Amino acid sequence: MMQFGEAFDKVARVVGLGYPGGPKVDKLAQEGNPCIELPKTHFTEETLDFSFSGIKTAVININHKNPEINKANLCASFEKNVTDTLLEHVKIAIKKTGMKKISLAGGVSANSYIRKAFLELEKEGIKVYMPDLKLCTDNAAMIASSGYYNFINGKIDRLDLNAVPNLKI
Repeated sequence: MMQFGEAFDKVARVVGLGYPGGPKVDKLAQEGNPCIELPKTHFTEETLDFSFSGIKTAVININHKNPEINKANLCASFEKNVTDTLLEHVKIAIKKTGMKKISLAGGVSANSYIRKAFLELEKEGIKVYMPDLKLCTDNAAMIASSGYYNFINGKIDRLDLNAVPNLKI
């Protein structure tokens, strides 16, 4: 989901909110109305692949063409669009796999709109797991923090270390 957080960061930068974008977009979106039409990612049920590059580009273009646009409405529209896209994919994955449990993680899982939307799945018999807000940290920040503590404790890996998704921290 790194792409997901990056999309929030880019939208925040474009509308002048700064970094990190997730909390700032969330806060401003709460003051807005998701009334701006934005393109949705097109996908088929054969694949669950999707991208937020088109929505980021749309927000950039709308903002540049109309600098007086209501930024809260733009953020609310963006937030709704990406959440709806993600939910559509999750529902397809649930249908394909029969899984009845999902979890949210990473920095964007702190987004109030996303959390509320995903909790609605529980009405459909899907158990949703999400960390407490204090644990919703950017994945890169978590990795950097872990690296810092390894470093100050004398654990230093060689430069040929490769990514290991199940590496014990």
